[in-house]
Amino acid sequence: MTTHQTSSLLLGLAVIVLLARLLGALARRLHQPAVIGEVLAGIALGPTLFHGAVCDALFPPGIRPLLSALAAVGVAAFMFLVGLEWDAAMIRGSGSLAATVSFSSILLPFGLGTLLALYLMDDYGTGDRTAFMLFMGIAMSITAFPVLARILTDRGMTRSPLGVVALACASIDDVLAWSLLAAVVAVSGAAGPDQWRILLAVPYLLGMLFVLRPLLRRFVDRRPALTLTPTVFAAVLVGLLLSAAATEWVGLHYIFGAFLFGVILPRTGGERLRADIHERLGQLSGTLLLPVFFLVAGLQVDLSGLDAGGLGTLGLILLVAVGGKFTGAFAAARLNRMPVRQSAALATLMNTRGLTELIVLNVGLQLGFLGRDLYSLMVVMAVVTTAMAGPLLSWIIGRPAEAAVRSGEKTAPAPTADNANTANSANSAGTVSSTV
Repeated sequence: MTTHQTSSLLLGLAVIVLLARLLGALARRLHQPAVIGEVLAGIALGPTLFHGAVCDALFPPGIRPLLSALAAVGVAAFMFLVGLEWDAAMIRGSGSLAATVSFSSILLPFGLGTLLALYLMDDYGTGDRTAFMLFMGIAMSITAFPVLARILTDRGMTRSPLGVVALACASIDDVLAWSLLAAVVAVSGAAGPDQWRILLAVPYLLGMLFVLRPLLRRFVDRRPALTLTPTVFAAVLVGLLLSAAATEWVGLHYIFGAFLFGVILPRTGGERLRADIHERLGQLSGTLLLPVFFLVAGLQVDLSGLDAGGLGTLGLILLVAVGGKFTGAFAAARLNRMPVRQSAALATLMNTRGLTELIVLNVGLQLGFLGRDLYSLMVVMAVVTTAMAGPLLSWIIGRPAEAAVRSGEKTAPAPTADNANTANSANSAGTVSSTV
């Protein structure tokens, strides 16, 4: 790197961090998740405003590969933290309600998304029609677990029956969505000439779950006083990076390896260790690395040429994304005899997309499933659906009724199995949301 590139990189990082913090704080003052302001900061620094003059001055082409590398590390760290906080107890304790709502809120928007892809094929389609259709279905099906947890935490609703069910639904959605995305990446030939490596994904997954996970659990059980020393933290980072590198090498995406390594870390006996990992890694990721990711994502968003046709496409995307997710979740909740107001609140929460959607969209852009024009419109959809969730939830439930919801009154019947474990899992789920 030259002296000019180094100074440009450091100056650019300073601007990214400062603008992300300012707009993130502004979003919180407007009762929005901070991720809304941070995403808008990335878009504001991109080519949408001033014909790209700002991004060209602050981020010349020579430093953009470095920013992309930092963004990749940030996304890997975030996915690891999501996996670290994911707990199967939420699913086991939620009964059939969460399962049916989750499946319905994925299947309906997935089907509508594939139909929308058929309609958009001529104007926005990529070379691989099947991959484009499947990816659009997945993009419409996403629920952002961390943002949903943040909304519930801000309202003190994580331990209410509605909050517990919503977190369980989002948890199931996460697993299903990542599994579907992994399948699309695997069958699309994204690994190129080394596609045979994808066959190694199955033994890798089995080895992580049934070999490494028990070994880590045994290691933690034998050291009940284990703390996050520099050596332990270094070991966690090495495991995270190696797992991410492994899934990238076999032809999946590094986000799957990072998420999986977080999932396999022991849940019982290592609560303090997990909290310390989240605090130390989450601060670095949330303050520096994720804002860099928002910038890199924003550099690909160009809305300067948006015309009436583009606005019409955006409206159709929003209709499919919001309508499909809301209808699927609402119908399933009502079939499980959840009251109308709580069913609508749950369906609204399932429409949050946030950072999770941005990560999925960037995977699609990198692998050629999406073109830049459609990617830009999908980013707007992610911002709009996330921004509307909080106000709609307050409108549906009503501010005076929120105290009743928090105390469990006038809510849907609580899940019938393992309520205590599920509530504890729900209470801890809000920690990952501090990153966004």
